Amino acid sequence: MRLATRRDGSRDGRLILLSPDGNHYADAPVATLQQAIEQWDAAQPALAAISDFPNAIDPATLAAPLPRAWQWLDGSAYESHGALMDKVFGIVPEKTGLPLMYQGVSDRFYGPTDDVPMPDEALGIDFEGEFGIITDAVPMGATPHQAMAHIRLIVQINDWSLRALAGPEMKTGFGWVQAKPPCTMAPFAVTPDELGDQWRDGRVCMDLLVDWNGERFGAANGEPMGFGFHELVAHAARTRPLVAGTVIGSGTVSNANFREIGSSCIAERRGIEIVDEGAARTAFMRFGDRVRMEGRLADGRAPFGIIDQQVVAYAGASS
Repeated sequence: MRLATRRDGSRDGRLILLSPDGNHYADAPVATLQQAIEQWDAAQPALAAISDFPNAIDPATLAAPLPRAWQWLDGSAYESHGALMDKVFGIVPEKTGLPLMYQGVSDRFYGPTDDVPMPDEALGIDFEGEFGIITDAVPMGATPHQAMAHIRLIVQINDWSLRALAGPEMKTGFGWVQAKPPCTMAPFAVTPDELGDQWRDGRVCMDLLVDWNGERFGAANGEPMGFGFHELVAHAARTRPLVAGTVIGSGTVSNANFREIGSSCIAERRGIEIVDEGAARTAFMRFGDRVRMEGRLADGRAPFGIIDQQVVAYAGASS
């Protein structure tokens, strides 16, 4: 099944269920996605029993499927991306055998067509195409095998970054704060069965097509994660339970042949240029730039829908 959240003037919106053709919807028997995920064993059968979809979908009314979450944890599970960035910055990482993960902003996820306000072009505005999952309640100490059963929904994410701030913050030894604004979610959260055999071993094995200002920038496939999502969940739950509605990201989707298929973020493209040419020549985003992201199955379907949004100047108070 595919779930979405329709804007209704509240912070959490109204949960809806999409028809099989994706053109119509029915109101869900619970009000919000957070409520559904908290009582998933009861909500899932009730949602699956819906067969009448009386309303036409208006994409402009859709928020992020989970407009705010109790917890957002982002991994960095693609070794090709990590190795390139380490080479560019001269980092020799400690080999722990553990996933990389940080905790980011969760009190807001931008909707798929929302304008994204940024304070300054000079901060190195970058998009990052990712896949993600939403869990129900996960007990502390869950194994990867046990964690797989707690992955209830899969989502597509644009994890915005401000690259000029990222390096200095990372060097402090603490986590990112200023370098990581809120993320964006594609309009539809899907149950794993919607992906068929392209959900394998805790991995979203489909292409993520990224266009920047109307030109194809990358088409990396999600399969080559160094750690599957079940392993990321288990890592996060090692010393604490995870609340229902925890969102975990894959990190920037990247493949070893990034020179041929492109990248899911500008930083990776710039890293390739530094390694190959001695200097980066691709600039970061400017106000008015657009980014479009679409996860596509082998049969051409886009189960998560499309992220298509513009970066704009923040118009808030200056004093």
